[in-house]
Amino acid sequence: MRLMDEHYLNFPFKGAPMMHTWLTKDKGYRVNEKRIDRLYYEVMGLRAVVPGRHTTKRNPDHKAYPYLLRNLDITRPNQVWATDITYVPMAKGFMFLTAIIDLYSRYVVHWSVSNSMDAEWCVEVLNEAILLHGKPDIINTDQGSQYTSKIFTEAVSGHQIQLSMDGKGRATDNAFVERLWRSVKYEQIYLSPPVDGMDLELKLIEYFTFYNHERRHSSIGKETPERLFKNSNYEPEYHEVINI
Repeated sequence: MRLMDEHYLNFPFKGAPMMHTWLTKDKGYRVNEKRIDRLYYEVMGLRAVVPGRHTTKRNPDHKAYPYLLRNLDITRPNQVWATDITYVPMAKGFMFLTAIIDLYSRYVVHWSVSNSMDAEWCVEVLNEAILLHGKPDIINTDQGSQYTSKIFTEAVSGHQIQLSMDGKGRATDNAFVERLWRSVKYEQIYLSPPVDGMDLELKLIEYFTFYNHERRHSSIGKETPERLFKNSNYEPEYHEVINI
């Protein structure tokens, strides 16, 4: 799973079949294709960024919501948030990380780690983020069962937030969260693999503090996310246009 996670960040177009081919033909592992299929989709929650099978499988009984960000000008903090879940390898075992990012400033408004992916956890993180920073106009998610669940959709509507969901097979609709996962893994997790859950928590506290307050992003005029998020009147010389 550690190898698959790193390989996926470099080649996000690969689904489970291509991942199995890479592991067996290029890396020499003797592993059953069904096992890779289960780990890729069900345990790690990955998806290829092309039409095909999904990371977190959508419950067919749940309602899917339309994607609201296409051609939308995002011009201020708390206009649009995005959230997702990613697999995090540790020296022994693994956990899951969820984060909510403000798309205008790239500020991580809240995050959490867990040993399971469930809707209640996602709702708890959203509620805590709103207590800390107020609520957005829109929150964007994928079509995973956590986000299409009744408990999550009702929590969003209860806060009078519009719910936007990635189009089927379009992981690129949540591209800014995918960038965040790449940053946190290559700049922290892979360089210094956490020993256990407590160590992971400490490393993520350190990293997200750096990410929000010190790390300068070229896509927002080489400013820090904190400056744009907390100073809505400040306009950087350059700000990457969000038009997915």
